Amino acid sequence: MASTSSTAANCMRIKLSGVGKRYRREWILRRIDLDFQEGGRYGITGPNGSGKSTLLKMLSGHLTPTKGEIEFLHQNKTVEIGQVYNHLAYAAPYIELIEEFTLDEAIRFHERFRPLLPGLTLDAMIDRLGLKRARSRPLAQFSSGMKQRVKLALACCTAADYLLLDEPTTNLDEQGIAWYQELLQDFVGDRLLIVASNVADDYRICPTLIDIMAYKLARPKR
Repeated sequence: MASTSSTAANCMRIKLSGVGKRYRREWILRRIDLDFQEGGRYGITGPNGSGKSTLLKMLSGHLTPTKGEIEFLHQNKTVEIGQVYNHLAYAAPYIELIEEFTLDEAIRFHERFRPLLPGLTLDAMIDRLGLKRARSRPLAQFSSGMKQRVKLALACCTAADYLLLDEPTTNLDEQGIAWYQELLQDFVGDRLLIVASNVADDYRICPTLIDIMAYKLARPKR
């Protein structure tokens, strides 16, 4: 299938100023000053439990910082927090699929809320997934690797202005990892991409790496 890319209109920028996140008395992250530029590709690295997923949830608008501010800008205009989801595509192990749906039904249901990139059709998505024989099976019967492919394809092939991928090669074998990297090459285009992982294969496409541990070491001031 021919590759499809985004358009120059997909200009999303996210600025974090003094951002910190605390659960009860424990600071998970603090003093984050970052500027995710339009069209940038960023890898968020660090060990398990270090706060990578917490950062992505704040970048998605699903978590509110305890301190500091996050500014979402689309074409240099501020996006209100309640509208951020309209610009976002997100794949993560903790985001579940509706397993009663068949693959065909899952893609059609997704399209009711978020369109696919221009030029992509249901059949083209099935071809990209390599799951023609499974298209009429419920997702509950899919292997963990097949489900992960569906999550990644729905995220990367959605007409969104920025992409958040959390541990994207979870449950993928060697062939699946190669498929994922080809998916990124073909569909990210000029969109902002942020990948959180401690596995190099996950963020290989990202020239800018951010070590999450830099925002954990210093203790907060009283």
